[in-house]
Amino acid sequence: MIPGSEIGLKIDQTLTQDATGTMAYLEFEAMGIPRVKTELSVAYIDHNTLQTGFENADDHKYIQTVAKKHGLYFSRPGNGICHQIHLERFGVPGKTLIGSDSHTPTAGGLGMLAFGAGGLDVAVAMGGGAYYINMPKMVRVNLTGKLRDWVSAKDVILEVLRIMSVKGGVGKIIEYGGEGVKTLSVPERATITNMGAELGASTSIFPSDEVTRAFLKAQGREKDYVPLEADENAEYDEIINIDLSSLEPMVACPHSPDNVKSVEEVGNILIDQVCIGSCTNSSYVDLMKVAYILKGKTVADNVSLSIAPGSKQVFNMLAANGALADIIAAGARVLECACGPCIGMGQSPKSGGVSLRTFNRNFEGRSGTKDAQVYLVSPEVAAYSAIKGVLSNPRELGEEPEIQLPEQFQINDNMIIPPAPPEEAKNIEVVRGPNIKPFPNANPLAERIDAECILKVGDNITTDHIMPAGSKILPYRSNIPYLSKFCFAVCDEQFAERAKEKGGGIVVGGVNYGQGSSREHAALVPLYLGIKAVVAKSFARIHTANLINAGIIPLTFADEHDYDAIAQGDQLSLPDIKKDIENSDTTVLENKTTGKKITVNINLSKRQREIIIAGGLLNYTRVSK
Repeated sequence: MIPGSEIGLKIDQTLTQDATGTMAYLEFEAMGIPRVKTELSVAYIDHNTLQTGFENADDHKYIQTVAKKHGLYFSRPGNGICHQIHLERFGVPGKTLIGSDSHTPTAGGLGMLAFGAGGLDVAVAMGGGAYYINMPKMVRVNLTGKLRDWVSAKDVILEVLRIMSVKGGVGKIIEYGGEGVKTLSVPERATITNMGAELGASTSIFPSDEVTRAFLKAQGREKDYVPLEADENAEYDEIINIDLSSLEPMVACPHSPDNVKSVEEVGNILIDQVCIGSCTNSSYVDLMKVAYILKGKTVADNVSLSIAPGSKQVFNMLAANGALADIIAAGARVLECACGPCIGMGQSPKSGGVSLRTFNRNFEGRSGTKDAQVYLVSPEVAAYSAIKGVLSNPRELGEEPEIQLPEQFQINDNMIIPPAPPEEAKNIEVVRGPNIKPFPNANPLAERIDAECILKVGDNITTDHIMPAGSKILPYRSNIPYLSKFCFAVCDEQFAERAKEKGGGIVVGGVNYGQGSSREHAALVPLYLGIKAVVAKSFARIHTANLINAGIIPLTFADEHDYDAIAQGDQLSLPDIKKDIENSDTTVLENKTTGKKITVNINLSKRQREIIIAGGLLNYTRVSK
């Protein structure tokens, strides 16, 4: 396991959500494998739950019938967010998991080796294939001490983001250890591993210990417990030390999760909206603390407060113990158990509005309001600020009450539908609505590529820039032709029209191109629009894999200064691209407009080169079969 070399992992479990799942299952069906070969696969409905037309409901029906037929469990709309439920009901320490959602590493809080991946990688894993990554470097984060009152796990991961940045985890696994780990519950650990995605990390993981055992026992799953910790002589590429007792309430300022300051540094800014929930901060204890802060109070006149429990289990327990009544009485708007505002699915702030959110991302425009100022905070900061009307430090509340995980969670899996037995599955019809279109086909690699620089963008371009989300766009995730009109609209509203007119082209980007979510649509839609290659200073891990899977070539500048030698509209050529993909680690990019020849790196394994030459992973898999 040499850092940087490609390794293949056997995958025990997979998960999908509905915004990426439809495409993943279309790809799985295209492979012609009758039944999943994993130990467990689950299809969740949590993203596209706002049904303003037939599209989302059609996709849900398609996913439900595919799951029943091909051997997957199906979590119905309203059951909750995939990562929260998987932690509660399915996650097993020591098992491998990949999911078509970048926050799949949430399960690392339970001691799973969990990766976010593109839908096609998940489809291959469901078919029994390996999941390939470059062997990461290992980073140890030593936690000592104990969190002070009203300081939470969210503040821990914001501190890590402050130290490492959104690109500091690229090519790395973040492993947490030290005596401070024992003071954190499994949901708290999961908050930290969840936002490890924002570091660009391959994944994050905590030990599986007696705290893990207690959580699984409370979920009625103690039989799944496996002790797991690092060897005493384990070696690391990097070590970070954090004293939990020194932390204070933190906030990630617009428009990046690593733009972190303390609440005191930011000061008492006037706020318009507070949103509590998401796969980061919607656990039972999170919302019990929120209920405690809100009890007997009223949300400030200038604030709209919304709260979305992470799962039906949490929602039921809040209702049963009276906490939900306290939340409602304070004036909170209670949303269904789903992703909701985190992905721009409702609750967009007003023009120029300031929104505090317990979510994981605050990219520009992600909330649905382009000029909104979104700050990421803990549930404690969010609830207290909602009452005060300004960003406020909950440590002003004094002593924090003792709110612990229950010894026994309320367990009711009636919203999870098991797969049909193999003999019944043969007769199940898969239902496809009119919004479901075939995914685009890629052609085998040509000997050379001649194309225009169709778009040039800067650093830290996210998958939200490439393929935006939100309530107007997400229903069309299974309709690539319609979706294409929104591609890169955040950067250039004319991009899609220009790409169609020019027959595609080459995109040029800066550092950390493709950071953010795992959505393979950020590769499939450019493929549909004719993008042949992306040349960047560096790439985010999941997006690199998605580009390769789609048959789009990711190339990096050998000299980053050559980024300045290309302008949008320049005519570019890769005259020896196929030969060099086959035989070399570099190729020459010719700028026909200026005459300059630029050396670019081909950072691909032998397998990835074969995928590119075949025209994408699906073509490669068909050939391999």
